Amino acid sequence: MPIPFHVYSMRQAIEEGFILDVLKHYTSYAAFYQLSALANDKLLPQKKAKQALAQFAKLHAHNIAQKVVVIVEHFREHVAKKIGGKAKAMLVTDSRKAAVRYKLAIDKYIKAQGYKDLRTLVAFSGSVVDPDSGSDEFTEVSMNAEVKGQEPAEAFKKDEYRILLVANKYQVGFDQPLLHTMYVDKRLSGVLAVQTLSRLNRTAPGKEDTFVLDFVNKPDEILDSFMPYYRTAALEDVTDPNVVHELMTKLNKVGVYFWAEVEQFAEAFFNPKVKTQAALHGVLKPAADRFAELEEDAQQLFRKDLGSFLRLYEFLSQIIPYNDPELEKLFVFGKNLMPRLAEHGRKEALALDSDVQLTHYRLQKMGERTLDLESGDVVKLPGIKEAGTGTGGEDEKKELREIIKRMNDLFAGDITDADFLGVVTNWQGRLMTNEGLASQAKNNSEDQFAMGGFKDAFMDVVIDAQDAQNSIADQMLKDPRIFGVVQSMLAKMVWKGFNQSQGVQKW
Repeated sequence: MPIPFHVYSMRQAIEEGFILDVLKHYTSYAAFYQLSALANDKLLPQKKAKQALAQFAKLHAHNIAQKVVVIVEHFREHVAKKIGGKAKAMLVTDSRKAAVRYKLAIDKYIKAQGYKDLRTLVAFSGSVVDPDSGSDEFTEVSMNAEVKGQEPAEAFKKDEYRILLVANKYQVGFDQPLLHTMYVDKRLSGVLAVQTLSRLNRTAPGKEDTFVLDFVNKPDEILDSFMPYYRTAALEDVTDPNVVHELMTKLNKVGVYFWAEVEQFAEAFFNPKVKTQAALHGVLKPAADRFAELEEDAQQLFRKDLGSFLRLYEFLSQIIPYNDPELEKLFVFGKNLMPRLAEHGRKEALALDSDVQLTHYRLQKMGERTLDLESGDVVKLPGIKEAGTGTGGEDEKKELREIIKRMNDLFAGDITDADFLGVVTNWQGRLMTNEGLASQAKNNSEDQFAMGGFKDAFMDVVIDAQDAQNSIADQMLKDPRIFGVVQSMLAKMVWKGFNQSQGVQKW
């Protein structure tokens, strides 16, 4: 294997102060939960069902509400004062729908708490349809209305915007030196983990440290992802540079895009006068539409090959002078197309919201630690000699109750009666019998309803529950922040319940 005459490693860059060690302050959380099936005997493809159940739990209002409290209060207590009071944070979500729900929940929580010094932006491509959040489509522009179409990365430079929420954007190449903390709610591994967390490593006057708060990943797995890049990014074997050409040939033959579209996109992308993403996304739409018409297996194969091409070209182009403008054009086209393809894949996911319910939930802090890059052995990256292909095996069908049992075995942890959420459903039932609330729900918007007499009615049912020795009610009455998010969640459920029962739907 050829040996470079000089390697400027991550370790040397940290020691010489050019970048910061992003793993020094790392806190992990874990969400434990249990589900129950409402349609026990329903036969479902096992792999798809597990993915749908995991997404159901992750997008559940209770899960997001608990994490919102942790994120906002952690930022205010530990981050806001850093870098002379200018520190910023990023929340990395695993889907556009999650980004939408987090944005709405964080903004609502900030408003409810009366915080005036914290505003948010969200970044994702395309549009999101989520009836549980609102009747209209959600886009970057509509959710960042205050910046009037300005790119989130540019608007984020303004002092008032402190938290940027992202879904498949700004995890690579985003450069904001004031970015101090990252909240992670997405599975990360390998080079993606390194690229994502390294958004924090930029230096700035007064920036002495960084912080990662991770809801999903195991610390040791993140450390393993960084190890190959810390001392030297050494390869076990020589990578064949022609692999990128082979992958480009495969991708060109599928028919998802025409080369004229790649040329058109590249011309706009590299034109400094083109300042809006809208002009670029219009060029991508035909390719995304053709992709949507492919069979599921063909979609998976194209996504895999495109992902391999993007990763390999990004890595190899730094050390091999390809001098091939067509590769560069396909790279920028594919990199911007990929988020659209990922969302198309999710449209095929099972929808199990009406077949399952969340019965127990606990968000637990697992601990703070330094992930010591000096402690591990040098790990070499595998060389790549050929462009592989991937096919999925048959997805065996199982009964929903059996699939849920296996999910509960994985995620229940040390769930106790104190984590039982059935009491929340009982509270909803009691509130739905309140005739005064029924009238208010019929004549007011959701926000007006939540700010009206609902709070007093909700307080009454919680106090009654406390008298009955209910541990959840006791915990809520001791922590007004938790009380507030549960109140907000139930106000939405009760308002929606009343209006649906009356055949009215207002947003």
